[in-house]
Amino acid sequence: MKQHRFTATARIPAPAETVYAILADYHQGHPSILPRPHFIAMQVEHGGIGAGTVVSFQMTFMGKVRSFRATIDEPEPGRVLRETDEKSGTVTTFLVEPALGNVCNVTITTATSVYNGILGTLQGWLTKRLLRPIYMKELANLAAKVSAARR
Repeated sequence: MKQHRFTATARIPAPAETVYAILADYHQGHPSILPRPHFIAMQVEHGGIGAGTVVSFQMTFMGKVRSFRATIDEPEPGRVLRETDEKSGTVTTFLVEPALGNVCNVTITTATSVYNGILGTLQGWLTKRLLRPIYMKELANLAAKVSAARR
């Protein structure tokens, strides 16, 4: 099997610290930006803020409800948050980079294993095509959340 990566990036109108705090809060912040109906539920099993958190969640993907259990770590606290699915080894990383003013760039990157050959190419293309719009909606929800909080 080989690794396939895809990303989605957006400029968020808020300080990086504010945005990172939302992403790292698996009790309130992170669940509030998950796009519905794709994400059905998220439960915190352990922790809840940043590294050491364990969450389980359900997601509708390709017409099926799939369950995931992820462990959270922070390779660069305040900048990089990483979710690793315990079953598949799929890794989703949230990178928060300050920009000029009270703005930051947020990039969601997922690295997952796909089959070798033409099947893997098709699998990677389909996964990117289906997940990228979900991630773009998640980033839009994040921007809306920080905008609403500033009012």
